[in-house]
Amino acid sequence: MRRLFRGALRTGVLAGIAGTAAMDSVWYQRHRAEGGTASFRDWEFQTVNGFENAPAPAKVGQALARKVHIEIPDGKAGLTNNVVHWTTGISWGVVAAMLRPLPRVGAIKSGLIVGVASWSTSYAVLPKLGVYKPITEYDAKTLWKDLSAHLVFGSVVGAASLAFGGVRAMLRR
Repeated sequence: MRRLFRGALRTGVLAGIAGTAAMDSVWYQRHRAEGGTASFRDWEFQTVNGFENAPAPAKVGQALARKVHIEIPDGKAGLTNNVVHWTTGISWGVVAAMLRPLPRVGAIKSGLIVGVASWSTSYAVLPKLGVYKPITEYDAKTLWKDLSAHLVFGSVVGAASLAFGGVRAMLRR
């Protein structure tokens, strides 16, 4: 059982990294299509001037830190954004890997489940933290853009979970 858990954990971490990178690629391609000129590296690790106008992951990190009485300086908003964003993606990858062995789930379905779950959780939890508006205040186009990026995330998590799990099985032979 412990070996199965460790294997799923490793697979989930790798799948979460792959899924997060894929989702970021979608958002970056959209950034470029809308006239953005930043390189991927500059876009991914953008300077964030304080938490007030920071992306959602930075605000979540700040809210969590405040819950445990830690104040993160505004100069660390960009770092906080990336740490929370990537940690969240990796965590959802681990969830997908844990769902995978369930009857009639498998790798691809588990990835799609976490893609939809991560998207819907954002709209359920983040308004309560003051990071998002209630879902009813977003237009359909905005919701679709966000959901479609999360579906790419989930699809890649599922495919990567299948690939990394298959590699692990081959290495055991």
